[in-house]
Amino acid sequence: MKLYFTFIFILITFIGCKKEGNESVVDYAYLGGEIINPNTNYIVLSKNDAIIDTVELDNRNRFLYKIDSLTEGLYTFSHGGEYQLILLEPEDSLLFRLNTLDFDESLVYTGNGDKKNNYFINEFLGNEQEEKFVVKLSQFDGKTFQLKVDSLRAHKLNALNRFSEKHNPSDLFLKIAKANIDYSYYSSKEVYPFMHYGKNKAAILKSLPNNFYEYRNEINYNDEFLSSYHNYFKFLRYHFSNLSLKTHDQHETNACFDRESLCYNMDRLKLIDSLIVNPTIKDELLYHFTMGYLSKSKNEKNNNLLLKSYLSKSKSEKGKNKMERYTRSVNRLKEGLKFPEINVATYNHDFIEINDIINSPTVLSFWSHVYYEHFKESHYKLNELKQKYPEVRFITINIDDYSVEKSRKLLENHGFFNVNEFKFKNPEESLEILAVYPMTKTILVDKSKKIVNSNTNIFSVHFEEQLLGLINR
Repeated sequence: MKLYFTFIFILITFIGCKKEGNESVVDYAYLGGEIINPNTNYIVLSKNDAIIDTVELDNRNRFLYKIDSLTEGLYTFSHGGEYQLILLEPEDSLLFRLNTLDFDESLVYTGNGDKKNNYFINEFLGNEQEEKFVVKLSQFDGKTFQLKVDSLRAHKLNALNRFSEKHNPSDLFLKIAKANIDYSYYSSKEVYPFMHYGKNKAAILKSLPNNFYEYRNEINYNDEFLSSYHNYFKFLRYHFSNLSLKTHDQHETNACFDRESLCYNMDRLKLIDSLIVNPTIKDELLYHFTMGYLSKSKNEKNNNLLLKSYLSKSKSEKGKNKMERYTRSVNRLKEGLKFPEINVATYNHDFIEINDIINSPTVLSFWSHVYYEHFKESHYKLNELKQKYPEVRFITINIDDYSVEKSRKLLENHGFFNVNEFKFKNPEESLEILAVYPMTKTILVDKSKKIVNSNTNIFSVHFEEQLLGLINR
């Protein structure tokens, strides 16, 4: 590995020096790396949701790619459904190494451009921990919470200043790093009313200090530069959810807030449509919130009303087509109807129709290589439930379009393999029929193959109560 990359650096340096000697403008960068436990034999490189190229791995799971006519900025590399942002500027020769079993945590950069990208990945991992801490802080009153998150922000700004003094990064890096800190801070404040223990969210908003949301005066809802940036979209999601609280409160008499109410969700779509002009940003937010509502709702009338609202506001024909199909699937999964005919593959390379093996109270859950933590935690939870409820059959289905051998290997390596593990024969078709979103979705079916609950979650505090209801039918 070390000798391999040393040779690459010598080659890149030689090319760079030759160009410099000819006084040519340097407008390219190199990206290379090694992937441990690859899910596919390629990575996908893109910018602003537009694919630049699909880069194949060699027989040692490595690659090296030159980006000509480089437009400096944030790029995305993805592999097996996981992705990460990188900052590329002229003359960068960035190399990374990662293990797909621990994608973000194992990611390390070397080469020209490594320090800025290691800064970003470390901050990304730090933000994941900070979000959990912010949930705890949210139980304080508004004034105390504000002091504590202000302190967190100041600490990160000081760290950025120290990094800047030591490494003298570009203005572009500083712009992105500052935006990252700011929008993480803004998100913490926007999510506060939802995380605070009080159920009367309108009262919580009224209790906040007058300057709590002062930063909103500087927010650009149509920031083209940040339109593909995760932290910016995360902030906008929290922000519009928060703004909708006030709008919703004006015509809602119930003090206990219900985020699943049709009224609240309709209000949110209206606000997005009225305040955002950029079609990419607007469509992403409209799609996210509509899909989130439909994935939890079992009311066909309300589903169709929200779908109608979404279709009238979105300009994305692809998004509208997907949403219409998803709504039809959700509406078809009604309680009391027979579970759909879905073909699955066994790990003995046979194919069966799932209803052929449903002859007792049954729980169907799903997993993917992409959601590795969910894969592990869901199987641990299912093993626990199997011990408590031996009369229930727990069927687990892998949704990935990968080989049976790959999924079986992952199951066996973790001690999860059993006779009730299957793979979709036709993943794309089956995912649509069962409306599998989010990945935590779980379906309960009785011994007569009738749907009892089309969308629950094994981690829900109510799940075992639902399970007892299934057993006693």
